[in-house]
Amino acid sequence: MSRKALDYDSINENVKKAQYAVRGELYLRASELQKEGKRIIFTNVGNPHALGQKPLTFPRQVVALCQAPFLLEDPNVGLIFPADAIARAKHYLSLTPGGLGAYSDSRGIPAIRKEVADFIGRRDGYPSDPELIYLTDGASKGVMQILNTIIRGAGDGILVPVPQYPLYSAAIALFGGSLVPYYLEETANWGLDVNDLRQSVAQARSKGITVRAMVIINPGNPTGQCLSEANLREILNFCFQENLVLLGDEVYQQNVYQDERPFISSKKVLLDMGPPISKELQLISFHTVSKGYWGECGQRGGYFEMTNIPPRTVDEIYKVASISLSPNVPAQIFMGLMVNPPKPGDISYDQFIRESKGILESLRRRARIMTDGFNSCRNVICNFTEGAMYSFPQIRLPPKAIEAAKKLGKVPDVFYCLKLLEATGISTVPGSGFGQKEGVFHLRTTILPAEEDMPEIMASFKKFNDSFMEEYEDHRDYSRT
Repeated sequence: MSRKALDYDSINENVKKAQYAVRGELYLRASELQKEGKRIIFTNVGNPHALGQKPLTFPRQVVALCQAPFLLEDPNVGLIFPADAIARAKHYLSLTPGGLGAYSDSRGIPAIRKEVADFIGRRDGYPSDPELIYLTDGASKGVMQILNTIIRGAGDGILVPVPQYPLYSAAIALFGGSLVPYYLEETANWGLDVNDLRQSVAQARSKGITVRAMVIINPGNPTGQCLSEANLREILNFCFQENLVLLGDEVYQQNVYQDERPFISSKKVLLDMGPPISKELQLISFHTVSKGYWGECGQRGGYFEMTNIPPRTVDEIYKVASISLSPNVPAQIFMGLMVNPPKPGDISYDQFIRESKGILESLRRRARIMTDGFNSCRNVICNFTEGAMYSFPQIRLPPKAIEAAKKLGKVPDVFYCLKLLEATGISTVPGSGFGQKEGVFHLRTTILPAEEDMPEIMASFKKFNDSFMEEYEDHRDYSRT
């Protein structure tokens, strides 16, 4: 019998190669256990509202009115919604003939792209062109669109930090390209050494790979580090020398939990450097409504901004965006509200500031609780989460545990994380899903569980880890060091 196109052996091999650990084996097992009635704490994905973070009031009020415009005709609407939310809803509805159920321009609503451009201008101190800003269904869709534009085949390589967010490895595999890893140094707080970058490029070229772009994730996912201005300048110079496009994943720019290295955008550093680099280096920057203190993951709102991209290439990117007709319209409004929130003097300003500050201050405390909790555990070491939403502790697995994992056909950190899940209900992601140095093992967990639940979660982890180490450590020859 002849094979059909969607028989497993017949499908596109690139689809099989694309692996996404955040929703992989651990997540599937956690879902099974949940169906069986076990309480599961899903710390595997940066999904704030699923772990109890309350939505910000003002944007939900505005979008509610946009979704149900008949409410604006109710004479009592002012008793339920503040005047500034009503005014913003009317403004956004005036931009969307046909309302939220109608397609927008494939690049996004022009006036909202202008709001994004104004936000970038205020943030960086340089004007931004709304014609070079495309709104997308979350930052991920934008990343995939740009990678699809850059990758021509297996001979094209993309420099990606390791550990990395598996969107990049999965998308590069899906589009038939080659991932070129550069390793972040854990002992230097996940720092980046430009000499390692040069070595990675040289190794790739020796294999016949043309390295075409470099990804940075700032603040880092899963590693949580914040890049300094000096480090960004080094990266930009490297990309300029090597003729690489820089892809700046900056979705966690609101999530910074220390004061030594505040977020600074790649674009600002690039333009501060002046010509010729500021006029020539090609840069794509990404942002989203899913992270920060908004956490609106399910809304699927994002954007990318293009710097120094030739007009004909921009036209081709527009053409491909047009295939999907329109980005999600309600999410575009969320994006407009994120980049243009209530201002001092607005009715909703005080509440908006109170809510957003409360979330960020709590995240800062949770980052510290989790880091300290991991570092108090046997054979676990963890760098402080400077930014983003994750802790990425190293688990120093005893040889007997590694051997036990191999007998079951499991990667050692997958084995550990499965045992953790079964014992505690804590669903994490093994470090192998993000990439790590040979013989070193990690797990990634979000810092998003409710602050009041954190002590119990960390106590549960510590109890499991102590028991695991007691079972698998050979006390004669294995120690924390």
